Amino acid sequence: MQLYPLFADLTDRSVLVVGGGDVADRKVAMLLRAGARVTVGAPMLGPELREKLQHGRITYRPGAYQSEWLDNVWLVIAATRSRPLNARIAADGHAQQRLVNVVDDPSLSSFQVPALIDRSPLLVAISTGGVAPVLARRLRERIESLLDPTIGSLLQLAQRYRARIRQRYADLAARRRFYDWLHDGPVNALIRAADPVRAERQLRAALSSAIEPTSKGSVVLVGAGPGDPGLLTLRALRALNEADVILHDELIGPQILDLARRDALQIAVGKRGGGTHTPQETIHALLLQHVQAGHRVIRLKGGDPFVFGRGGEELAFLRKHGIAYEVVPGITAAAACAAYSGVPLTHRDHAQSVRFVTAHCQQSLDTLDWRDLARERQTLAIYMGVSQLDELTRQLLAHGCAPNTAFALIENGSLPNQRTLTGALHDLPALAKRHAIRAPAIVILGEVATLADASHWYGELIGNPPHHPAIPRNLADAA
Repeated sequence: MQLYPLFADLTDRSVLVVGGGDVADRKVAMLLRAGARVTVGAPMLGPELREKLQHGRITYRPGAYQSEWLDNVWLVIAATRSRPLNARIAADGHAQQRLVNVVDDPSLSSFQVPALIDRSPLLVAISTGGVAPVLARRLRERIESLLDPTIGSLLQLAQRYRARIRQRYADLAARRRFYDWLHDGPVNALIRAADPVRAERQLRAALSSAIEPTSKGSVVLVGAGPGDPGLLTLRALRALNEADVILHDELIGPQILDLARRDALQIAVGKRGGGTHTPQETIHALLLQHVQAGHRVIRLKGGDPFVFGRGGEELAFLRKHGIAYEVVPGITAAAACAAYSGVPLTHRDHAQSVRFVTAHCQQSLDTLDWRDLARERQTLAIYMGVSQLDELTRQLLAHGCAPNTAFALIENGSLPNQRTLTGALHDLPALAKRHAIRAPAIVILGEVATLADASHWYGELIGNPPHHPAIPRNLADAA
């Protein structure tokens, strides 16, 4: 082991930073967060350090470095642009048995500043000994995505009650079970729901009860976005790593499911293509069954659960049965598919509003206000409408929508096989048939769709003249 890992308590301890630029300021900022008394030595200070000096947050030693600056400090950071000067600072520090870090020069350093994940009081530090700092940053990003931002609040609460927990659970095994309940149960759920008062009340009640609390099942309603796993939210990724059971729509791809815990039970519900629905009552029964077994359940839906996802119905069922739940929103298909095709849903020159419409069957079409939908200067995002393109087009034209209104029909949005078909409304059904567009696909209708020809950047663009030559279609063209 090349380095000995440790966490230093620098509260009210003196630390010297030599250097007055941006790098020094970044080091100073972290030291101040740790409560250190920071002295900065440099001929000049950059604007950020000057501001800290004006607010009395640091002490300043002006001028060229002097070895006397090392007196009575616990550790030293050399952040100058001169390697000879940094080497001199390091040599002086080592001679006085000070811990020294020379920024980006491990050969001169006696300690390294790791890549840090801060969920105080939880700290996770990652170091490659200065060999591969880029890898350390990448690992930090990966681990960061797995740690909920509220875990620090949970730990602070547990810290305040640590003595009572130890007193209540003298047996080590029982204490471990209690901490598992604290993390997996209602206390942490209430903290994540931004209700710390009820969370603390729940903890006190558990400590006062003669019965040892046990973890009950719960449900997280998660939006998986349109398909690209890179569009998952961090909270969705954490939920996938915590779930015991995942009830997922058929259109959730393997790239997303592969991010879940390897031992999680995965159950496909919903439909694909023209298949039959899994009845909503069956989904409700599965949720109830696995919650009553004490499992942490994810109901994983494409897009956003509350945009044509029947999320409201499932929440009503969970409330009726007293099941704990939370909701993790996802990027809805209209926003993602339009963005991946370079189409802004609103634009001050073209559309001042956007409307989400579902058109998956004749029954849903019969409920629409077609005259209102045919108005100009708005954008229509029409979900699940591929099988109804003839009727959609007929109704819109019959109620006043201009035949040359632009559309972008986006198939497999955000996935590698995405295709974007553009054209005029009166040609929509014929063009879709000619190019064999299949579900899942979404129609973006309105003036903003004309921008796809110039701004399209992802997947295949078909059915329209070439993009405007003055505007690069993607980063490769721009380069």
